[in-house]
Amino acid sequence: MKTYVIGDLQGCHEQTLLLLERVREHAGEEEPVILFAGDLINRGPDSLATLRHVRALAMGSGGRIDSVLGNHDLHLLAVAYGIRPEHKSDTLAEILHAPDRDELIDWLRRRPLAIQTQGHVLVHAGLLPQWTAAQAMALAGEVQLMLRGAGMEEFLAEMYGNLPDRWSDELQGADRLRCIINAMTRLRFCDADGVMDFKMKESGTAEKGSGLMPWFEVPGRRSRKETVVFGHWSALGLVLKPHLIGLDSGCVWGGQLTAVCLEDRSLLQVQCPEFQQHGGKKA
Repeated sequence: MKTYVIGDLQGCHEQTLLLLERVREHAGEEEPVILFAGDLINRGPDSLATLRHVRALAMGSGGRIDSVLGNHDLHLLAVAYGIRPEHKSDTLAEILHAPDRDELIDWLRRRPLAIQTQGHVLVHAGLLPQWTAAQAMALAGEVQLMLRGAGMEEFLAEMYGNLPDRWSDELQGADRLRCIINAMTRLRFCDADGVMDFKMKESGTAEKGSGLMPWFEVPGRRSRKETVVFGHWSALGLVLKPHLIGLDSGCVWGGQLTAVCLEDRSLLQVQCPEFQQHGGKKA
């Protein structure tokens, strides 16, 4: 059974259907495992149709199809529960007013923050250099437990903020969960000590003299022996390196929607229209 990971969909439903068809053709007669790298919705033109389709696929797959949570997915949860207002660039209104809204939101909040399979760890954005893969999975489980529990709304109200910007095993409560979420759904750059930076969003390279670097280039990163698969970073684009796969190839920005087969690193792509212009903040 082949396993495919697909980058950020961001509400690009037509392109999602095209790429899924290519995945099925590539997989042959055997039903593939399909994992999505988060940000299923927002910024693109068909967030409702995209979320409905992925949910239906997942629910009928017996566990073969799933998605990790991205920052846009968490934003939808916060908006749906009245914690945050919609942004001007959001394309979430159809979901929020849909007759099956409650079912969609409930399914989304039960998605994992990270998935480990065949020596790969899938996460939307990144892992802090202090974490081993096993520790990251355990920490993701802490967040998942909160999002699936009765205290979810209370936590969503405390989820936002850039601090703490570094990991400590001594962190507790909302600070601990916020740090985990920020790393796994928002991280791009950090310094050599693992201090996260959230200001640089529209570049794939750090400014000279800033002391920042992509999270996966930090010397001694403890998860480096497992292959980390991630999305989130459209300015960085497609990345295929030993023990590293980056899949946000800018679908919503006029780039491609990308899938990779984990067994042999075969790439499958479809071209996408420019639904958002680069003058805006990149997803």
